[in-house]
Amino acid sequence: MSTDANTAAPANQDANGAETPALAAKILLVTDAWEPQVNGVVRTLSNTMRELKGMGCEIEVISPADYPRTVPLITYSEIRLALGAREDVEDRFLAFAPDAVHIATEGTLGWDARAVCLKHKFPFTTSYHTQFPEYVTARFPWIPLWAGYRYMHAFHDKSGRVMVATPTMQKQLELQGFRNTAIWSRGVDIELFHPSKRGIDGGVFKDLPKPVFAYVGRVSVEKNIEAFLQLDLPGTKVVVGGGPASDELKQKYPSAVFTGPKFGEELARHYADADVFVFPSFTDTFGLVILEAAACGTPVAGFVAPGPQDILPGTGAGVVDNDLKKACLEALQLKREDARALAEKYSWRACAEEFRRNLEPLPKERGRRFWHKLADLRKRAKERRRIAREKRAAERARANG
Repeated sequence: MSTDANTAAPANQDANGAETPALAAKILLVTDAWEPQVNGVVRTLSNTMRELKGMGCEIEVISPADYPRTVPLITYSEIRLALGAREDVEDRFLAFAPDAVHIATEGTLGWDARAVCLKHKFPFTTSYHTQFPEYVTARFPWIPLWAGYRYMHAFHDKSGRVMVATPTMQKQLELQGFRNTAIWSRGVDIELFHPSKRGIDGGVFKDLPKPVFAYVGRVSVEKNIEAFLQLDLPGTKVVVGGGPASDELKQKYPSAVFTGPKFGEELARHYADADVFVFPSFTDTFGLVILEAAACGTPVAGFVAPGPQDILPGTGAGVVDNDLKKACLEALQLKREDARALAEKYSWRACAEEFRRNLEPLPKERGRRFWHKLADLRKRAKERRRIAREKRAAERARANG
């Protein structure tokens, strides 16, 4: 796709010949969660951006990796929060001249980008990846749930669309007073996560009593892993992943197997060699790991919660029940072919297309006027960056003697 740098892609036409809103060709993504972090949010964002590039879009990503001054997020040290970045965020916004801005997370960069968009009266969208209020209350019970939702309202209240992964999360946010929500589903790599990975050289669990019930993900209190580990199940319970609760849970549940984090082919084999994948979380908004397990042919057991109740009922790929033990035992009876069939319905290309439709680009004519009006600001931003580079070069030269 080839477009003028300061205009959105040409408008499309619907079946009646009427023009539909133009889709953004230049997309600015601002996120506090990005590579090299490894989690569902990062996988979703990176795969979506990769697909958008394949569709001809020009992508600019602003993430903590771009900034030297960062601090770890409390209770989630893998996520770094950039400090003092607002001026640079504004410079990059003005220099890139995007058609649309998406702010993915509610961290420091998210707030910086929100302030820049509001300053220039530029529309933006946001997404709701984690049930943050529930997460905070699970970690710090003295912080009331309403306080978390007040914070989230403050962040998302000016967003043109708040993208959520499932209808259940959409309804849940609407009940909390959120407006302008839109569905943005997820995808899965069905080549990496594949049933053919099962049983290679006897399987990664060949020495463990069967059946194997496995959890994959971050090992932390908000994931509700104890609800799984407490169950009286036959065979072996396996936890794949790392996190702040690992040591405590290892001591408390010595009969369970903790493998630590796994990646790539090795992760796919752990999914495939499990007999049931167990998803005990109530705080996830989707649960990308559900699709990864299903893609490997492993049936899923979960609570009636956002994610499992949206993805699994009626598919034969898993069981959702308020009794997690019952769900686990019933999932053992399911056909692995049905789990694979569910995953094959999800693709990252469809995910990216849905994301792009949800964006709010500037109208074509307004876009031209907007960036023309801010041409002087862009020139000044470029000059500020030049001066800053020269200053840093001079400081390095002095330091090197």
